[in-house]
Amino acid sequence: MSEPANDGSERVSLLRRLAIDTTPLRVSRQFRLVWGGLLVSATGSQFTVVAVFVQVTRLTGSEAAVGLTGLVWLGGLVVGSIVGGTILDAWDRRRTLIMAQLVIAVGVGTLLAGSIAGDPPIGVIYAGLAVMAAASAVDGPTRSAMTPRLVGAELIPSAQALNQVIWNGAGIVGPAIAGLAIQRFGVTLAYSVDLASVGAMLLAALALHPMPPEEHEENETGLRAVRQGFAYVRRARLIQATFAIDLVAMVFGLPRALFTFLAVEQFGRGVGIVGLLFSAPAVGAMLGALTSGWTRSVQRQGRAVAIAVSAWGVAIVAFGLVGDRLWLALALLAIAGWADVISAIFRNTILQLSVPDRLRGRLSGIHVLVVTGGPRLGDFEAGLVARLVSPGFSVVSGGLACIVGAGAVALAYPELRRQRASARP
Repeated sequence: MSEPANDGSERVSLLRRLAIDTTPLRVSRQFRLVWGGLLVSATGSQFTVVAVFVQVTRLTGSEAAVGLTGLVWLGGLVVGSIVGGTILDAWDRRRTLIMAQLVIAVGVGTLLAGSIAGDPPIGVIYAGLAVMAAASAVDGPTRSAMTPRLVGAELIPSAQALNQVIWNGAGIVGPAIAGLAIQRFGVTLAYSVDLASVGAMLLAALALHPMPPEEHEENETGLRAVRQGFAYVRRARLIQATFAIDLVAMVFGLPRALFTFLAVEQFGRGVGIVGLLFSAPAVGAMLGALTSGWTRSVQRQGRAVAIAVSAWGVAIVAFGLVGDRLWLALALLAIAGWADVISAIFRNTILQLSVPDRLRGRLSGIHVLVVTGGPRLGDFEAGLVARLVSPGFSVVSGGLACIVGAGAVALAYPELRRQRASARP
């Protein structure tokens, strides 16, 4: 009679090991504020992502013009990263976060004003995106650099998993609703929703305690501070490896710039399913984040990153080969999303535990440049290849390049293969 009880306790134990760790939310009110504000603002930002792709497609009918939004965003990121790098570790991080929300609101407001006026010049859309990108190059690194001081070193993996729940929950709900809302009410509503959501993060930032640099730190400002951050990356090959492998995955293996075209050409549907295509990777990523408890026991985190990125590439290749079977395509995008979130949890943990607090803002800024710039380069690459050959060829070739590239990075950086969670640089 003892066996059923043992089986039950083993199942409970397994579920506890798999379930996401919510300790950071329980023990840190400051983390709850940032997490809650991000929950709202991240969902709103997905409305703008879908709206921009739909609006540019309608205005130009060009895959290359849609892909160019990625280069515009990347340009804004570079400028924002340079400007942000001069202050990220020298200013009070609460004040910096507030400033970033105000600039993001200016960018979204530009897109909203253009849509209210009618069919805006494409330059207005690109301008709004550039401003948003520059501000995000300060917003994301500031929040990331806050995390260790909000929750402590031991809870960083759990905090990263909780942040992934937000990003991917927003990625599920935001695009799916946005696609339907845009189809019925137009892009003006989408931009309005995003502008309102920025206010949630602003209110959360205003409620935080001040977070000045630690007293023993004497951080540089200006261009010298920027050079210090990049100099650290040049010395830290493990950090280089995590940046390189993420760039491989996002530049070659992310076909989202083609979703508006694939919806019609491959699946024979309309704008309504564009949101589903955007949401599908987030569904898989959400499931991965919610069952990420096992990641706490993984020692070979760098090796896990390489495996996860390769799995992402395999899923993208399969997505490109399924033809018009929409539900199978969505399932494969979900598998890709699961692999991506596992990679993200480990990459973020490696970064936060490898970098001293006095450099954490600047290194987080470079990380954001890679993580959010890579997909924008990917938008351009996917759009250009699709224009030259076809959308289907762009998807499959990009997935194959992702697999090959992940292997190349793992071979070029033995530090990634040898990395262990118990080791500290």
